[in-house]
Amino acid sequence: MRKGNKLLTIGTSLLLTASLFAGCSSNSTNTKEASSEPTKNSNSNTSTSAPETSEVTGIDTSKKVELQFYMLGDAPKDLKIIEDEVNKMALEELNATVKFNFTTWTDWDQKYKLLLSSGQPIDLIFTAEWTNYQSYAMKGAFLPLDDLLPKAAPKLQAYVPQDFWEAVKVNKKIYTVPAIWKEYVNDGIAYREDLRKKYNLPKPESLETLEQYLEGIRKNEPDMLPLADTEVSHTDSVRQMTTKTVNTNDKVPYGLNIMYDTPREVTSYWGSPQHLEDLKMFRSWQEKGFFMKNMLNIKDSGTDIFAAGKAAAILGGENPNRFGDAVVKVKSLHPDWELGYSPYPNMKGFSSPVHPIHNGFAIPRSSKNPERALAFYEKLVTDKRYNVLTQYGIEGKNFEIEDGKYYKMLGDAQSNGFTREGMNGWAWRNPEFMLFDKSYQAVLDMFDEMDKIAKPNIFQGFGEDWTSYQAEKAALLQVEKQYLYPLNDGMVKDVEGGLKLFMEKAKKAGLDKIQAEYTKQWIKYLDDSNIQ
Repeated sequence: MRKGNKLLTIGTSLLLTASLFAGCSSNSTNTKEASSEPTKNSNSNTSTSAPETSEVTGIDTSKKVELQFYMLGDAPKDLKIIEDEVNKMALEELNATVKFNFTTWTDWDQKYKLLLSSGQPIDLIFTAEWTNYQSYAMKGAFLPLDDLLPKAAPKLQAYVPQDFWEAVKVNKKIYTVPAIWKEYVNDGIAYREDLRKKYNLPKPESLETLEQYLEGIRKNEPDMLPLADTEVSHTDSVRQMTTKTVNTNDKVPYGLNIMYDTPREVTSYWGSPQHLEDLKMFRSWQEKGFFMKNMLNIKDSGTDIFAAGKAAAILGGENPNRFGDAVVKVKSLHPDWELGYSPYPNMKGFSSPVHPIHNGFAIPRSSKNPERALAFYEKLVTDKRYNVLTQYGIEGKNFEIEDGKYYKMLGDAQSNGFTREGMNGWAWRNPEFMLFDKSYQAVLDMFDEMDKIAKPNIFQGFGEDWTSYQAEKAALLQVEKQYLYPLNDGMVKDVEGGLKLFMEKAKKAGLDKIQAEYTKQWIKYLDDSNIQ
């Protein structure tokens, strides 16, 4: 998923962050137990357990309602079938039906903004730090859940650890329901391991070995792109590979440098000697044919290009979970392929589990049925019938249980109408119900290794308030698109002159003001959170 900028500071402390990390760690045991011993009969339609009656007390369900549920991304082909099955249960137990809506990944951020500003009735919507959860909460886009939870979803309230509820608060109020499954969403290098073995190339585990791998692919597979990239995500990936930048996925905005070990030392990467050196390297990559020309004009995503076998590697956009899903899909279509993965934390020396705000669901103020919406979301999270159905589809049609405990997709990624987590239901994962493909053990093993080098996540809890520089922010984005993106794409011959021109235009757009205000907010966040 594409990440957005972070907004408005919440006052979490380092102690809280550490306790969150500890809480996540304790949950990992349950995750592994769930992955190794899932209930054999997990189909919502064939479960041996009796249908649960509504445990909701204190809410009026006498009037039938339709809930509007909004998720990011693209809808699965079998969505209507899953929706119908969900509604059979929801109608009986909550006197409600649900309409599942998806934004698609095309301009999702603009669509998301429109959804929350138009006033159209929405009952549940996905939230994350990259969808600017804190800012929208501060601006009143969501309803506070503090009083609704004990009334409409007491089981859900008890299920989510108290530390997590505290961590998602904005101005001491809860505006989203956080997911509790412990995961790492750092990016990494996904690559064709079968080709690496075939041509005896080094594993791409550093910037140096990555270049050697790409050169080997260029030499031995001249009709294949060495690198799949249409979003210039290689720029952020190089920073992740070569520095200890404070966050373990995506980037610090506005060209700023903030390192984990010295978070109070904020400098500018843009315009620095290192920035110039990196841009010259991207120019050399373009000249060597590592990636396509004018990549920003290509409509296909880098992930699609890689999955289609048109490229040998992809940087960024592939966290361990998505890599695990990619392995399952690729295996179904190309059983002769083998994929490899090198996580950036292994290169930079530390990892951080996601902050509780990373995946959640909120109730917009435009909701006409907030109590029923929260009661339904409780079902999604805590009721196995709802959870398995919306995460994996229908047993016997979309998946089956292999060896009594493993998820196995039926058909292949093209013929299957509801692949694993087909609704992008990251926020309502329940460790007790989760099913994994046999190959997914590699992802769980990665998480185990990242546990060994884990540090508390001190970045995702920060939120940015750009109110005072909103105009400059918009102007800077246009300057980036016009002057920096071609440099990142390696399309500018005079790299030094191109960088100088970009910096002149960026400063004219208000870069200095933006960086100064962002730094001020960041330092305040560190002070409020007792982070040194």
